[in-house]
Amino acid sequence: MAQASGILGDRWSLLILREAFYGVIRFADMQADIGVPRSILTTRLKTLVEAGLLEQFDYREDGARARRGYRLSKRGQELVLVLLAMKQWWDAGQDEAPSVRFVPKGAKTAARVALLDENGQEVDPSSLRLHLD
Repeated sequence: MAQASGILGDRWSLLILREAFYGVIRFADMQADIGVPRSILTTRLKTLVEAGLLEQFDYREDGARARRGYRLSKRGQELVLVLLAMKQWWDAGQDEAPSVRFVPKGAKTAARVALLDENGQEVDPSSLRLHLD
């Protein structure tokens, strides 16, 4: 957990990953959406790419020069459960309903993150015990 927080432990990195999860790929769009200074965004993107959470790719919009975009890598996509769990935890402590929900295609109710055992049964986190092999 400490190693992960070394990469994810600042506000900007989490917001950048959230933007990538939402499908934002352009540097300028990320900067505008989250209000991060250009120098910090550059540094955090580099760190997230080096950590294997984001990947760069080339793209070109009609009539424009080629640019570098950012998207979640496979490892970054796996982190989505953590981001959704954090959102779920935060929303549960608020008095008002969340303004954003994540609903699976074809469903009407929001998805939620849960702790399951190997048989698919929900587990109460307070029942967990450390087991060393």
